[in-house]
Amino acid sequence: MAGRVRSILRNLQASSAHIEACAVVTLDGLLIASVMSDEVNADRFAAMCASLLTLASRAAQEIARGDLRQIILDGSEGQMLLTHAGGCGVLAVAGRPTAQLGKLILDARSTARELAELEG
Repeated sequence: MAGRVRSILRNLQASSAHIEACAVVTLDGLLIASVMSDEVNADRFAAMCASLLTLASRAAQEIARGDLRQIILDGSEGQMLLTHAGGCGVLAVAGRPTAQLGKLILDARSTARELAELEG
């Protein structure tokens, strides 16, 4: 399955010039597959994504916002999205500083749906 996930991630990055890196991680922080620079420690990145999801999910529950669907991080060098991808895990997508957030969200949601279909 990791090979198919990596292929989907490569297609996502190749089809969108505004996507700098992407990965799929499990809810407990294990890396399934990634397409990112060698400068990034992918395993540590996966663990941090899982921590973010856990904290954000608890915060959403605490203020009665329902189940967490997506996290958007907006940094000075670009945005990052974390979105659920069914039983496959969580899709993390990092956009370049010039990326339009709406396009990033649409691409991430489309890819998350494709990843979710892998489990069925």
